[in-house]
Amino acid sequence: MRQSARPLTPEEILGDDIQRLVRDMKDTMYDAPGVGLAAPQVGLSLQLAVIEDREDLLKALPAQEIRDKERRPVPFHVMINPRIVSLGADKVDFHEGCLSLTGFSAVVSRARSVQVEYLDERGEHHSVEASGWYARILQHEIDHLQGTLYIDRMHSRTFTSIDNWNRFWKGRPLPGTSADASST
Repeated sequence: MRQSARPLTPEEILGDDIQRLVRDMKDTMYDAPGVGLAAPQVGLSLQLAVIEDREDLLKALPAQEIRDKERRPVPFHVMINPRIVSLGADKVDFHEGCLSLTGFSAVVSRARSVQVEYLDERGEHHSVEASGWYARILQHEIDHLQGTLYIDRMHSRTFTSIDNWNRFWKGRPLPGTSADASST
């Protein structure tokens, strides 16, 4: 988890082991539930992540939170050997959580927009420009592939248990913003 993962070769990407890993990671992400999962989180130091922000997860959120976070459904996709091409200059602060550090949350400042190039599970090249919550998910998962966790980027005074977040922050704006402070 704390080291840079190794890139996958085209042969590995198309092999049975990686194809099975993608299916297993998708199931694990759904079961959590989460919006992203990187191979290092399941003990494999490989540059592979799965992402999906399902509509059913959004239905439980207040409309204002969805607007503030610029959150919308993101279809399932696989990112292999991703590379951030550009980060937008605008930064936004929101609470983040992580499947690897369950039970905690902290405010993390991230670029509001990002451009990422990656290979999919068929080895095909993609480039995506993302903004809002999707951009945050991409940055969070790519961080995992570089050995970085959200706690390395957090505003340390905001680190809290989920119980305290629910008690003191859920549904409330962060100081200086109108954004609801819920976690990823």
